[in-house]
Amino acid sequence: MSDPIRVLIVDDHSIVREGLRLLLEEEERIEVIGEASNGAEAVSMAADMRPAVILMDLVMPQMDGIEATKNIAEVSPESNVLILTSFSEDRRVPDAIQAGATGYLLKDVLKPDLLRAIEAASRGEPTLHPEAQRALMRRVSAPKEPDLLSGLTKREMDVLKLIANGRSNKEIAGSLLLT
Repeated sequence: MSDPIRVLIVDDHSIVREGLRLLLEEEERIEVIGEASNGAEAVSMAADMRPAVILMDLVMPQMDGIEATKNIAEVSPESNVLILTSFSEDRRVPDAIQAGATGYLLKDVLKPDLLRAIEAASRGEPTLHPEAQRALMRRVSAPKEPDLLSGLTKREMDVLKLIANGRSNKEIAGSLLLT
């Protein structure tokens, strides 16, 4: 048998941490090595303990899960962060992934799916909850906001820059040799 997967649980609710710990301690292939109640604690513990997987909540005091994930990527790059949250909002999913999260699950996940996601994260393989996948797809496929400046000519851009610098119409005309 291989070494158990070393897991750090990060959530600001003690009942959630306790429930996850009890759930995971039933599994021989997983070892819960610690619990943190906020992102700042998670970063410090990750640097010291070097867990294989960090189950990370997003909304916490002192430092949220996205900021903690960014910092953990620097102090413990071998640790894979698996977001476990109640939020599937469109903006949170890509923000978490850009911060370095390996996966994104909602807290309604079933135990077998959570275990598979932890195992996948320990190998660096991504896992996304179906709602997170939909949020990511919506974000990626959303129409881009039009670039209002791209249709302007060079002369129009010059005028706009002078307006932005607080120049009057007379000053702009003088600068651009216009009458």
